[in-house]
Amino acid sequence: MTHLLKKETPFIFSKECIEAFNTLKKKLTEAPILVAPDWDLPFEIMCDASDFAVGAVLGQRKTKHFQPIHYASKTMTDAQAHYTTTEKELLAVVYAFEKFRPYLVLSKTIVYTDHSALKYLLTKQDAKPRLLRWVLLLQEFDVVIRDKKGAENLAADHLSRLENPHQDDLENKEINETFPLETLGMISSRSDSSTPWFADIANYHAGNFVVKGMSSQQKKKFFKDVKHYFWDDPYLFWICADQVIRRCVYGQEAVDILTACHNGPTWGHHGANYTAKKVFDSGFYWPTIYRDAHDIVKSCDPCQRQGKISQKDEMPQNAIQVCEIFDVWGIDFMGLFPSSRGNKYILVAVDYLSKLVEAKALSTNDARVVVKFLKSLFARFGTPRAIISDRGTHFCNDQFAKVMFKYGVTHRHSTAYHPQTSGQVEVSNRGLKRILERTVGENRASWFDKLDDSLWAFRTAFKTPIGCTPYKLVYGKACHLPIELEHKAYWALKHCNFDIKSRVITEKFK
Repeated sequence: MTHLLKKETPFIFSKECIEAFNTLKKKLTEAPILVAPDWDLPFEIMCDASDFAVGAVLGQRKTKHFQPIHYASKTMTDAQAHYTTTEKELLAVVYAFEKFRPYLVLSKTIVYTDHSALKYLLTKQDAKPRLLRWVLLLQEFDVVIRDKKGAENLAADHLSRLENPHQDDLENKEINETFPLETLGMISSRSDSSTPWFADIANYHAGNFVVKGMSSQQKKKFFKDVKHYFWDDPYLFWICADQVIRRCVYGQEAVDILTACHNGPTWGHHGANYTAKKVFDSGFYWPTIYRDAHDIVKSCDPCQRQGKISQKDEMPQNAIQVCEIFDVWGIDFMGLFPSSRGNKYILVAVDYLSKLVEAKALSTNDARVVVKFLKSLFARFGTPRAIISDRGTHFCNDQFAKVMFKYGVTHRHSTAYHPQTSGQVEVSNRGLKRILERTVGENRASWFDKLDDSLWAFRTAFKTPIGCTPYKLVYGKACHLPIELEHKAYWALKHCNFDIKSRVITEKFK
């Protein structure tokens, strides 16, 4: 029939044209354009990304041919348009899984893409943070990524080149690339946000009431989970996997606890994960704690004003093997700072095993103040085997050497112009400076008043290498914080007697 459209061709509608027309009409009116999903078969997604849009096709192979179920495309924002090629291709995959999520949960999914690097990205350990976050979001699904040429992926390739300026107002303008990990698989039937997330569990423990309408599997899961909770009127407590009893909180109280744990006077403006760890150490819990911590860090003005050095910009630190606590200390000076009550320097000492930091504000940085500080350190924690410092004149002098010889301590020097030799001290210095920068405020000369609170925040912050806080490793227990008393943690309710008069009478009676 296309021959009839040629220039200067006589229009002769022959028998062959009639047969072709009838065949085309039959295919267009009888063949299904979109098929219904078969839940017993794996789903297939064809993804592609261009410079300004992403496209995806969801389908299945009921026969040998690919049959589509759903089409989707979306225009990128200006920021997403500047992503690298790998980020754009993975963004198309993330968009497809977010768009077709009801089909793909608990089903095997085969993803076809023309960017072969995505096949190896799921097992790559040192990718960019944005790519790693997207890979973590895909961990919920059973995904198999296969390479397919763009010429064989025509539908997705075409969708990724459709720029739709007339988008529906009811549809989100941007691609949702941050669907939260904590709420995956969670379905809420309550429209009232004031209802606690633990209402069903609390009703069961308080009044032996079970919600009606649950399936047998839901009941089985409910009774399995409810064993780990107990009710102590008017609070519900959860016995966690680490055998720590934490109180279940929700709503505004959860926001107040998270705010206090992030930007309170002794909390240090740590990142989202460390802030969430502080909430756990304080004895509180709610399901979306990590997502809420990320949100509060993003909205914290002092945190957003301070830049952050990425890991690729840091020099690799030299590992030092330490066998026992307080065996090896690193020592270094911080400063020169603006004068604060006559102090211009901070002398920092850190234990290499426990990451415990000791610091003192000083007016000078000579050998005399260093020796005085070390003697007080030895009196508190014992004589170490070695002390690591740089080659500054306040550490390399006769007075310092005499003290090292007197106590039998080995003095190790870092390589000149190579500060990562004593890397633990440099890391601690950077962390302490970051806390001071975010807590001091506009008056930089008030850093002396904030030093003790910054040390408290640093000692009670979770450290990944030791799996706990330095305070807990040294003293064998978590540090009790003011927020635990304010919001009534379990230990504050059960193990503290605040009635001083009755306590004195009891002691006299004994």
